[in-house]
Amino acid sequence: MTVLAATADTDARARRNVWVLVAAQAVLGAQMPIIFTIAGLAGLQLAPSPCLATLPITASVLGSMVAANPMSALMQARGRRAGFFAGALAGAAGGAVGAAGLYYGAFGLFVLGAFLTGFYMSAQGFYRFAAADTASEAYRPKAISLVMAGGLASAIVGPQLVKLTADAMAVVFLGSYLTVIALNVAGSALFLLLDIPTPPPPAEGAPKGRSRRELLADPTIRVAMICAMVSYALMNLVMTSTPLAVVGCGFEKAHAADIVSAHVLAMFAPSFFTGHLIARFGARIIVALGLAILAAAGAVALSGVELANFFGALILLGIGWNFGFIGATAMLTAAQRPEEKGRVQGINDFVVFAGVTFASLSSGALMSCSGADVVHGWDAVNLAMLPFLALAGASLIWLWLRPAPPGAS
Repeated sequence: MTVLAATADTDARARRNVWVLVAAQAVLGAQMPIIFTIAGLAGLQLAPSPCLATLPITASVLGSMVAANPMSALMQARGRRAGFFAGALAGAAGGAVGAAGLYYGAFGLFVLGAFLTGFYMSAQGFYRFAAADTASEAYRPKAISLVMAGGLASAIVGPQLVKLTADAMAVVFLGSYLTVIALNVAGSALFLLLDIPTPPPPAEGAPKGRSRRELLADPTIRVAMICAMVSYALMNLVMTSTPLAVVGCGFEKAHAADIVSAHVLAMFAPSFFTGHLIARFGARIIVALGLAILAAAGAVALSGVELANFFGALILLGIGWNFGFIGATAMLTAAQRPEEKGRVQGINDFVVFAGVTFASLSSGALMSCSGADVVHGWDAVNLAMLPFLALAGASLIWLWLRPAPPGAS
């Protein structure tokens, strides 16, 4: 078989895997807009204090952080399919436990369900890496972008399901959590179509790559992780409080769902061209642009609490996340060696979700306990972005001022 034919065969398999992952992103991924739209509102009903309203969202992110390294190890040992099935099972279990918490009015049970949902979130984060597993070097960037863009469908489906199910049963939001169970059960069947070989065990004497300490000492890897963490954490910080702010300012739950939908669309729509921008201008430029757009989102949010402000701020927040997070991922993958990718991916997602956990927990406290009313709380959430944007910006400038290693973007 010629090299050209082998590449064609590889990409035929890769294209099939990509479309399976796109479908999974659309079906199973729809649960995340559902969770992020209603978990804070449901938490406000169940929590003993308004300061704990967003604790369920924090628990989900904490679950993602805890699961990152074990999920990476499971996929390395048993393959992507096993890891994705485990994630869907955890998502269904999280929906069931969350539904029980709502039914019995038990806040602790509801938070436990949210924690289990985080294991699904962790598995979904590996869709983008799975897209690259069977792709040729030429097709790999497109494969990753297409899978990320699959989030567009979930951005539309998830909030519409909230509108249909939030008040469909006597217990508010119970129908939405039962829908989460159904999405996981139905969507998991898609993974039967995946054709990604289980990685073979490393041969004796094969390069093992750098240790975790050595990886974290690499300037590019360190800055990439900081920028990815800040981009994701600030997106979560603001998005977590948005439904509380929208409803607290006198608007309807349907408005909150529409705003979250616009936000998630903005998160994934740029994926069709983000890779091309990175190829043309370099990852660092795109990360810097993402940080600037996140700052603009905060400025729009601070300028008023009309629906237009919420929509504008959350759309900019989504675009800023896309450029910052995907750009940082490109920086990270350019700095890793093939034998290190499993280790790097696990460390990166652990660091990112550690930051997101802190942001999510802070979001509820800032929103509900830092001001005299909803508007002051919302302002506090958006002002909290500033020091973290300064940290990421300073780290990026520091990296820029260092001599770039050969091949760095």
